[in-house]
Amino acid sequence: MKHLNSKTALIFLAIFFLNSCKKTESVNTADAGYSQNDAMVATDSASAEISSAATQNIEGKKFVRSADVNMEVQDVYKSTVDIEKYLKNNGGFVTLSKLNSDIISDETYNTSDANAILVRKFQTENTMEVRIPTEKLGDFLEFINKQKLFLNQRNISAEDITANMHLAKLETSKLEKNQKEISNLKTNIEKVKLSNETESENNYQKTANFVTDDNLKYSNVTIYLKEPKVRVAETAITNSKNIDNKYKINFLFDVKNAFVEGFYLIQKIVIGLLSIWTLILIFTLIYIYLKKRGFKKSKRINTELEN
Repeated sequence: MKHLNSKTALIFLAIFFLNSCKKTESVNTADAGYSQNDAMVATDSASAEISSAATQNIEGKKFVRSADVNMEVQDVYKSTVDIEKYLKNNGGFVTLSKLNSDIISDETYNTSDANAILVRKFQTENTMEVRIPTEKLGDFLEFINKQKLFLNQRNISAEDITANMHLAKLETSKLEKNQKEISNLKTNIEKVKLSNETESENNYQKTANFVTDDNLKYSNVTIYLKEPKVRVAETAITNSKNIDNKYKINFLFDVKNAFVEGFYLIQKIVIGLLSIWTLILIFTLIYIYLKKRGFKKSKRINTELEN
């Protein structure tokens, strides 16, 4: 019992890395060897009957299903809204929707002194991660397929987790047995420690079972939508260049401001001088003293020269 944590950790690792059977279907129409018409025929025929990986049910087997779809649509925003509505009406939900418009260029054309047109070229794309009840995965993939202009890629995966679930049941039974054995022990510090460790492992096991049940109930679908061509948006705006020129210079207003600012500048200079009047007085006295001393010295020199 002292090594329950390490043993349980090893068991969980064994569950995670257990070799499970997977059935995967991939439709890829990005191959250069296909023409667009050939690719469309191939994807249409593949979509006429959604792969059994999305719908198959085998007695005694449990599958965790997921799908990955990459396609081009006429209008990314409209397709996104349609997908969200379908999910809402069929018990699914969106976990990520990352819609982005890549601006290729912005050009402004003046049409009059006051008006202009902004011509923007852009391309929109969206990455979605959604969850749909597993029994409706096939219908959902058929719905998505109807949105496409061109299907680049579709992957469907069904992972057999039957062995993992069987091992999880064995672990749950083992933990229950351990709890009963611990309850029969004499109460002491060791019993409390073992009881806490067993309870923690039981909680981990319950959480793992919950995650597994959730993955069985809901399938994960990643959807990448993109518009095949650059779109153009024309927006009426103001001719800003003409407005800038209109108000760039106002002579009378600027003259008035210059006069007022000059008057305020004189005031600031006077106030500045007044704030340092003591320094001005000291320098003035020093100047007068030096000037008088220099005058006396010059007078004495002139007297000596005359003598």
